[in-house]
Amino acid sequence: MKGKMSTNMGNIVIDRDVLAKYAGTATMECIGIVGMASVNVKDGVAKLLKKENAGRGVSLYVVNNKLKIELHIIVAYGVSIRAVAQNVLENVRYKIEEFTGLEIETINVIVEGVRIMDED
Repeated sequence: MKGKMSTNMGNIVIDRDVLAKYAGTATMECIGIVGMASVNVKDGVAKLLKKENAGRGVSLYVVNNKLKIELHIIVAYGVSIRAVAQNVLENVRYKIEEFTGLEIETINVIVEGVRIMDED
């Protein structure tokens, strides 16, 4: 399940974990995102991931050399979920396509929770 590109000098293979971490980091850059969510399938509880584990909140599939990405996010209370999701879609699509050269077929944003931001 790796992203693969052929060039005139040889092949470039990008591991799935690298792509997932890249997509997770691009998601975390967006305003209104509290963090990525890891979903425990056993009891359906979404867990907020730390920044260094952002890739674990991403499901990524490579089909016919095109990426299908699912982003599991937690948004800040009071923000427009639609606006945040649109920003995430655009940012992730741009960063993945521009920096890896791979084409994205679909990106799905799954909002797993809402959190109140702490004001320090």
